[in-house]
Amino acid sequence: MAYEELIERYEAGGGRLAKARAEGLAVPPALKTALLTCMDSRINTYTLFGLKLGEVHVLRNAGGVVTDDVIRSLTISQRKLGTRDVLVVQHAGCGLGTFTDEDFSEELAREVGMRPPWRTHAFRDPATSVRRDMAQLRHDPFLHPETRVRGFVLDIESFDLEEIFVDQLP
Repeated sequence: MAYEELIERYEAGGGRLAKARAEGLAVPPALKTALLTCMDSRINTYTLFGLKLGEVHVLRNAGGVVTDDVIRSLTISQRKLGTRDVLVVQHAGCGLGTFTDEDFSEELAREVGMRPPWRTHAFRDPATSVRRDMAQLRHDPFLHPETRVRGFVLDIESFDLEEIFVDQLP
């Protein structure tokens, strides 16, 4: 089983290496930034942005979309650990663009007998999704009033970033 390989890697020294790399780092992220991106395993945020351990909070979910749990995490990150900047990075070719919320909900309902209580936040166009998520973050009452939000779409093949602005037309 694949998860056993992860445990073996931990036992082979992963835990000791992680401890050594985290020694002396403060809990608040040094760059006072939180990065929201997709869980796509091809996206290495540390390499992409030249990050070091301890510099940012990295939040990942399917699509890199703003959900209630993302708001919860960002609120804690800001109110308790001092972050102020948020980068939203979604990507072209995301799996969330291959279905709709309704289709997935119905598929699950047929399979397990009920609809999920959550939404997938599926989207057709990542730029439109980033734009909407940025607008939501900028107006969320729980986030710090000084929150600065920037959004990007990553080309998953070239790894070029395209900045997205809220006032751009879709």
